[in-house]
Amino acid sequence: MADKSKENFEVTFWGTRGTLPVSGAPFARTGGNTNCIEVTCGDHTIIIDAGTGIRELGSKLVSTSPNQKIHLLLTHAHYDHVEGIPFFAPFFIENADVDISCGKLEGAKDTSQLITDLMDRPFFPVGPEVFSANIDYNTLEENCTFNISDAIKITTAPLNHPGGSTGYRIDFANKSFACITDTEHISGQHDENILKLINNIDVFSYDCSLRDEEMCDFRGYGHSTYEEGIRLAKIANAGSLLASHHMPFRNDNDLDKIEKEMKSANPDYAVAREGDCIKLR
Repeated sequence: MADKSKENFEVTFWGTRGTLPVSGAPFARTGGNTNCIEVTCGDHTIIIDAGTGIRELGSKLVSTSPNQKIHLLLTHAHYDHVEGIPFFAPFFIENADVDISCGKLEGAKDTSQLITDLMDRPFFPVGPEVFSANIDYNTLEENCTFNISDAIKITTAPLNHPGGSTGYRIDFANKSFACITDTEHISGQHDENILKLINNIDVFSYDCSLRDEEMCDFRGYGHSTYEEGIRLAKIANAGSLLASHHMPFRNDNDLDKIEKEMKSANPDYAVAREGDCIKLR
């Protein structure tokens, strides 16, 4: 009998906040950690972004599967997407294997320099030389496609964000998931790069930091709205839309209201919350 676990496709959110982590009772149901998504494809672990949520994920991975190969895909290097890197436990496991991939970013020569600069003094006491894992750094070209295994295909596209950002689509076992975060839409226009990534997709998370009515106050910061996410989902014939990258001023009650509005458009649309696990297979 075939091992069905080899086709397990799960998406788990370890952090859904943008800009800053938050804490306290008003944020408890949604969670306060910044961006981190774990994607399990059979026996492969893919992590998208390394915000504060990656610390707890790293502890889980070390306790359950310390010797597995880990693929870390960074959308970009703003603090809320990388601040957990120095605290990711698998980096400190001797002979663990971790690939770190990121698109080209303004101000960084390559992905290796990005990590070195992140942990450079005066901002951090020690550099990546303290890591004992085997780390492979990859700098991705725009609009590239690559395979992690024969069964897992990754497709990328550039996003509209200051300094650069990359969206990712993962195809596995005839199902698909995409992470589209830190991108700013232009009113009345729909980003063709995003539409290609989410075309007929099963599930995608989207940068829903703002409401349409708030965009005028945040132009140039590189973020979008749940309303634009809905518009894109409809055009692309996408399945489930998960709103993510919640602003630190958005509490649980605020996000409940947004989710209610999203579900009025489609019951499969929802707000992504820390701890949510979506099973695609």
